[in-house]
Amino acid sequence: MLDMKIVRGVVAALMLGAATASWAAPADDMRKAVEFDDANTVQKLLARGVDPNLTDARGNPMLVVALREKSIKVATVLIKAKNIDFDKTNPAGENALMMASLQGELDMVKLMVDGEEAEINKKGWAPLHYAASNGHNEVVKYLVDHAAYIDAESPNGTTPLMMAARGGHIDTVKLLLDEGADLRLKNQQSMTAIDFAEQYNQKEIADGLKSRWQKLYGAVPAPAPKPVPYNPSGSPGAPNKQPQPKPY
Repeated sequence: MLDMKIVRGVVAALMLGAATASWAAPADDMRKAVEFDDANTVQKLLARGVDPNLTDARGNPMLVVALREKSIKVATVLIKAKNIDFDKTNPAGENALMMASLQGELDMVKLMVDGEEAEINKKGWAPLHYAASNGHNEVVKYLVDHAAYIDAESPNGTTPLMMAARGGHIDTVKLLLDEGADLRLKNQQSMTAIDFAEQYNQKEIADGLKSRWQKLYGAVPAPAPKPVPYNPSGSPGAPNKQPQPKPY
């Protein structure tokens, strides 16, 4: 006679396996569709009730992946999907609007903000940091025109102006200043936008910012000390590496 406990255990295991498989299949199908920019498959999956906020094995939301990989047709479908969560982030803290801003995808930015009312401002790294870091002026202008905080601060106080100076994007620097960015701000390492320009060998930007400072505020402050190189051992007194948007 069969032991009923054993039978029930086997049945439970089979049911769990079936449930796991049923979850994995849509996730795998969605991942492949995103990879190949297959909007038709994504639409079919969503019509079957698949969650548009699924993540890949590394915790990246599918919409963030689509924007990162420039799978624009799929991204468009996901942006318009019912229950899409624009605030959902990957393990690096990046959401869909940040990724679209980093990639300079103005149409995707507009679709999320104008069409779906995605939130432009975000505590810590924000979409404006990401647009400025890659010199995407149209996205920068659009975000600012839609109430992005011009002097948004990263976790260590770095602003979009500092990121633009760091990246050597002179037109973005000018745009941010024209829109009211505060040149005098310092991050937690006491670095201004001038310091970022100098430490990343952006001489033309550094000289222009110094000239502007002198006209507006008088004497230019002494340069900030160069950050101590990152110490992965975490020994006492070693500061953290300068945060920055993740490169793709």
